[in-house]
Amino acid sequence: MTRNTTMTVRLKGSLSEFVSANVGEHGSYDNVSEYVRDLIRRDMERADAEAFRKLQAELKQAFSAPESSYQPLTAADIIARNKV
Repeated sequence: MTRNTTMTVRLKGSLSEFVSANVGEHGSYDNVSEYVRDLIRRDMERADAEAFRKLQAELKQAFSAPESSYQPLTAADIIARNKV
């Protein structure tokens, strides 16, 4: 289900001037809403990329561990460990 949210943001000074320079006839965006949506999408992409980078680092570390550090576990062992 798609939900629309209306937000009010007040900007002053250099922030307001910066947004104004990026919106309208000479800017990259037609309106402020389009600009804010793009900023949010970019931030979501950044957060996703950071989470993926962390996962890659964890997997790299796990797969580079020596074979002797691995311990055999049953499904019951894993379930019990995760209940804590």
